[in-house]
Amino acid sequence: MADRRPFLISIYRGLARALTPVFNILFWSRSRKGKEIASRRGERFGHSALARPSGHLVWIHAASVGETMSILPVVDALARDGNKILLTTVTVTSAELAASRLPEGATHQFVPYDAPGPLGRFLDHWKPDLAMVVESEIWPCLFDDIRSRKIPFVLLNGRLSDGSHRNWSRLANVSRYLFNCLDLVLAQSEADAARFRQLGCRNVETPGNLKFDAEKPVADEIALSAVKSQIGSHPVWLAALTHPGEEEIALRAHEILRREFPGLLLVLVPRHPARAGEIRELVEQRGLHVASRAAGDDIQAGTDVYLGDTLGEMGIYYRLAPVTFLAGSFSDVGGHNPVEAALSGSALVTGPKVANARAVYKDFFSSGAATRLEDPDDLAKAIARLLEDPERVTDQSAKARALVEGNRGALEKTLQLLQPYLTVEDRDRMPEAPNEQGS
Repeated sequence: MADRRPFLISIYRGLARALTPVFNILFWSRSRKGKEIASRRGERFGHSALARPSGHLVWIHAASVGETMSILPVVDALARDGNKILLTTVTVTSAELAASRLPEGATHQFVPYDAPGPLGRFLDHWKPDLAMVVESEIWPCLFDDIRSRKIPFVLLNGRLSDGSHRNWSRLANVSRYLFNCLDLVLAQSEADAARFRQLGCRNVETPGNLKFDAEKPVADEIALSAVKSQIGSHPVWLAALTHPGEEEIALRAHEILRREFPGLLLVLVPRHPARAGEIRELVEQRGLHVASRAAGDDIQAGTDVYLGDTLGEMGIYYRLAPVTFLAGSFSDVGGHNPVEAALSGSALVTGPKVANARAVYKDFFSSGAATRLEDPDDLAKAIARLLEDPERVTDQSAKARALVEGNRGALEKTLQLLQPYLTVEDRDRMPEAPNEQGS
């Protein structure tokens, strides 16, 4: 075990400390773009307006909405067992999701910047009994500070791409030190587990991918029925969770599809509803008629695009369309979890950039449960092939649902593996890692 802090990490800490005042500029720049909440600035610097709750406190850090969605069942289960939960995230949309979905006994805060000052204040205030980071949130100061305070530390639903593994391998001394900060790694797949072991993780288990344990997204049946009645018999397809540049891809495809499918409606749901204004302008510039859900616009006979600019209603949007283009897959964000769409019965089409859920997508693609496109110009053709063949839609969506149902179970195994860390407060009494690498 590398007990001595590597020189590069000491340099990182020193630079982070020196640059902490600059984070103020970064924060205000992001807040003007809607990427931070100005009134909660203190949280990013380790200051909280909330008191630490009494009892056993579990701190879970998840970067964004995708990671947050995957661990909400864990949060629910831990809260039911009497643990207090502190969930930290980075993005505004994940904070909005937390506000609507966290159970009683759970609190949301924005994660502090990865610098000694903000992190030190955060840890001094919250004093977590157990710390967990989700998927691939590996930050030098965060890992180092948790290690120095001897807080039990777990990587939850861990994943590590080939590229990240190669990059960390080039810094063997640094990676060995950081990954040895972890008491337990719960990897999504055996491939991920092997990469973590090669980087020096001492205790690695593979309970499976929590993303397969996602629940079918809820839908207000009255609201769903109202939207369906407005659509009537018009054919529909969905472009879900789009990012900048992907709206243009979807709109180009829609213009082509309308020639073959008269009256076709595109339900366009941006990943960040705050972008609704610019998207509406983009749609109107192309001469298309748009209705906004957030504005309460009705879908009329001449509506070309229905803008799903609300949060918490993906269950409605997925149920409106038999075919879904799941976005984030033609941009560099790494794709979005397809499980919710699969459980809702919509046949999936994606681009190639799905590294965030690569293990899930690998199974989807190999089993014919989703259509993968390399070229965005092929989107119209792929959507048309599904819209004109309802049997193909039924077959593909059935395969996707069966695949998801067959891979459930990671949640139960994860909770079992966490039990020793929920009942033992002293890190020195944590279960010992095996002498040999493996699990």
